[in-house]
Amino acid sequence: MAENWRSKLITAGVARSPNRAMLRAVGFGDGDFSKPIVGVANAHSTMNPCNAGIQPLVDRATAALKKAGAMPQMFGVPTITDGIGMGTDGMKYSLVSREVIADAIECSVNGQLMDGVVTFGGCDKNMPGCMIAMARMNVPGIFVYAGTIKPGRWKGEDLTIVSAFEAVGAFTAGKMSEEDFIGIEKNACPTVGACGGMYTANTMSSSFEALGMSLLGSSQISSPDPEKADSAAQSAEVLVQAIGRNLRPRDIITRESIENAVSVIMATGGSTNAVLHFLAIASAAEVEWTIDDFERVRRKVPVLCDLKPSGKYVAADFHRAGGVPVVLKMLLDHGLLHGDCMTITGRTMAEELALHPTTRREDQDVIRAWDNPLYPDGHLAILKGNLSPEGCVAKITGLKQRHITGPARVFDSENEVMEAIMARKINAGDVVVIRYEGPKGGPGMQEMLAPTGALIGQGLGDSVGLITDGRFSGGTWGMVVGHISPEAQVGGPIAFVHEGDSITIDADRLLIQLNVDDAEIARRKAAWTPPPPRFTKGLMGKFYRLVSTASRGAVTDRTE
Repeated sequence: MAENWRSKLITAGVARSPNRAMLRAVGFGDGDFSKPIVGVANAHSTMNPCNAGIQPLVDRATAALKKAGAMPQMFGVPTITDGIGMGTDGMKYSLVSREVIADAIECSVNGQLMDGVVTFGGCDKNMPGCMIAMARMNVPGIFVYAGTIKPGRWKGEDLTIVSAFEAVGAFTAGKMSEEDFIGIEKNACPTVGACGGMYTANTMSSSFEALGMSLLGSSQISSPDPEKADSAAQSAEVLVQAIGRNLRPRDIITRESIENAVSVIMATGGSTNAVLHFLAIASAAEVEWTIDDFERVRRKVPVLCDLKPSGKYVAADFHRAGGVPVVLKMLLDHGLLHGDCMTITGRTMAEELALHPTTRREDQDVIRAWDNPLYPDGHLAILKGNLSPEGCVAKITGLKQRHITGPARVFDSENEVMEAIMARKINAGDVVVIRYEGPKGGPGMQEMLAPTGALIGQGLGDSVGLITDGRFSGGTWGMVVGHISPEAQVGGPIAFVHEGDSITIDADRLLIQLNVDDAEIARRKAAWTPPPPRFTKGLMGKFYRLVSTASRGAVTDRTE
């Protein structure tokens, strides 16, 4: 096994008795000082179902680390839950928490000179936060997902948390009974685990399998199931082997492995948030990857999986059908996967797939046959135009119409638009504009699941466009476009839209256009004054000052 950082210090005489004395107090014995010290980044929390099942996984992994000859040191990692914060000012902290998680892990691992780290996460920002930290530090690391929630049931239908958001709109529109409204709310979340569709948490966890930083077959297991804890223990064992090989994240996270991850995101119908997060992960790993690369991958990868929010099935169904390894093998067989990419096991992706049951079964339709995809190409399109010269993200599958031109209905916050939707003031054919909710404007890029869910519940999901410099939940579907860059707060063109202006969203032409002549836009820009920041101090004030544009991942450590 490679000599670890801590033993080097002790051997050199730099850290002797004080170092040993403090470690003895937390369980080290004479034979333990030469063992690799492995951080266990524990995001367990009883604040939400996503993370409430993590502690048993940590316990199994900690025992496995000790058995494998390492010394685990557990530390806490914060989490914010989107589903609970959604529609409130608490949602401003969601994206910010990604950076806080990354900083907390970096602080603990580097501050205590750990030799490796196993990271645990459940809710949306846990995954990219953990991966950003591992890519930055470049000490051997592995990610363990808390697991997905089991689906709820009401009157014979599978439920997810998105069912509750859509029920709000349906109930207020008089399209749902009070009995069903209450029944959905009480039954949507029956167990611990992250939101059950191919929403952001399951999108990111499945993509980390493809990236090579999580074990194959581990990402879609239900959180309460015994195999989830078994997977955590196996992950710990694999990490100790990686420390022995000095196999580091930047040996695994490359341009090619990110392309593998994005290919799986497209094939599974994953969340728009993956665009933001993989831009940030690539930045942390110093890998060249731009927003235009997502469009390049989209054009060649079909949507193979029929998963919520725009499909029928949930993550537990996907796992029973074979999960990510089956999709990876299909992509490999059709020349759309880099099989020579390294994985955390020390084997290439192709070698790893050869060890797993990866044949698509004919007795299921969660994963479609290659010649019968749900859609012939990917669903996360990068649109550009005079409203978003840096690019923005649209989820274009599941749409009855792929283009709309309509009058702008302009709102300067999510709260304003929710009031209008609940008052039934949004009509078919409108293009709703929600601005000043970007990385700086929010700050924090709130997700707009509440308004999109309400519109869908009112039956307007296919007939109303919605654009924003904020974000969307992984559970969102419809004619929606997010991450518009530059954002309104910094003088992006979305700031100059007036009520009633004509706006075009065209998924086929990859166009987002304000149908106002250039001279008029220039006149409006000259007359525009940026609003004062909503926060000037504390965490949100720091985020406001540091955060980059969404087209570069909304990261806080860019140097240009």
